[in-house]
Amino acid sequence: MRTSRILGSAFARPNHTTLTSSLPSPIPISRHICSAASNLPRATQEHRRTAQFSSFIGRTGGLSRTNNREVRKYNTKSTSSEAPPFAFAFDIDGVLLHVATPIPGAPEALKFLNDNNIPFILLTNGGGKHETERVKDLSQKLGIELTTDNFVQSHTPFRQLVEGPDSMREKTILVTGANAEKCRLIAEDYGFRNVVTPADILKAHPEVFPFDPLLDTVYTATARPLPRPVFTPGSGMRLSDALKIDAMFVFNDPRDWAYDIQLIVDLLLSQEGYVGTYSPKNGDAALPSCGWQQDGQPPLYFSNADLLWSTGFHLPRFGQGAFQAAVAGVWRRLTNGHELQRRVIGKPYSETYQFAERVLATHRHEVLRRRGHHEPGTLKSVYMVGDNPESDIAGANDFKSEAGTEWSSILVRTGVWSPEHAGEKALQGKFRPKVIVNDAREAVRWALKREGWAGPTL
Repeated sequence: MRTSRILGSAFARPNHTTLTSSLPSPIPISRHICSAASNLPRATQEHRRTAQFSSFIGRTGGLSRTNNREVRKYNTKSTSSEAPPFAFAFDIDGVLLHVATPIPGAPEALKFLNDNNIPFILLTNGGGKHETERVKDLSQKLGIELTTDNFVQSHTPFRQLVEGPDSMREKTILVTGANAEKCRLIAEDYGFRNVVTPADILKAHPEVFPFDPLLDTVYTATARPLPRPVFTPGSGMRLSDALKIDAMFVFNDPRDWAYDIQLIVDLLLSQEGYVGTYSPKNGDAALPSCGWQQDGQPPLYFSNADLLWSTGFHLPRFGQGAFQAAVAGVWRRLTNGHELQRRVIGKPYSETYQFAERVLATHRHEVLRRRGHHEPGTLKSVYMVGDNPESDIAGANDFKSEAGTEWSSILVRTGVWSPEHAGEKALQGKFRPKVIVNDAREAVRWALKREGWAGPTL
């Protein structure tokens, strides 16, 4: 899994209503996500848990829990035919996989849940591939059939921005990521009709980045003609005839940081998003924020804030949050300390968990309907299994379900967090999980025991 920090504060977490503390008013993506979520079936009836858990430090130094409450009061004598009132959400990197290699026990855990009609979703801050492509790849690697119905990745909620009164369907957007052309194709599949990549601009106007491009071969192979030319002062061109970018999206971890930062900052300094312009309001002390980002510049969206993530290497690697930090750092230097206004989704933000809960509720209803449960009842508990205190654990702990569903956080030792590198001192407050276990299989076992499961054993 990925993380926005391990110790200390890499980013101040945005307000959960606006997704960024630097914005003065609620932003469209939050409304779109909430609106889209409201169209999905809800887990009904409020559920409140009154029993408490006491914690102690186990002999191995890991956080453990003793269960001081009674098991749930529902019939488990024939559990496979019952509609269980609980479900699971799994992170992927560091929980189910290390890059392409399944983590021992993870495939067995998913197969067990599938065989016993216990719904689950995969909730990841990863991205850069279309949902159908990623699900097919994951199905092959994990050896279990998955569908897009129970899969949410970091940029999945972006598809909601093409709907509603504030639709960006016909707007011109700039997208970037590890493979900007693939990000473009994803955006187009989501419904965006006018998508530009950094390659398009560079190939039309090489002077925008006067260095040897790191990805020149890729840029040459993927560039498309610009829908309009870049504005050139003194050319007699009317501003309205120039290329205007209405929004910028970082789908996943960019590779060519230098060029992408240059282009993003150019647009943040522009007049109303016209490429090649510079706003006369920039630096005006008489305006709010000294005029910075006060002239209709395009909003900047990041699909997650993860500073680090777990890979095949034994130490965590930089993720999209590192790129975001670089953009924000350059912006502070240029603006004499002003904070970058940006919009961030993904874990740990509540909008993403709300979206995921609705997806899970819909998936659960369908799974149980196919098994003959036409009245599946209330979804009372969701167990979030992750490797990252900063996103998986904090997000689950902070999330307040509108349906009254309790989200419980389970931290595994197979990913970003480890007692050697971060230690339990980092697991305080909202970063403190219900329990720490070795892997995903142990996480499922712990949850089943907590739920009073009397069916087959894992």
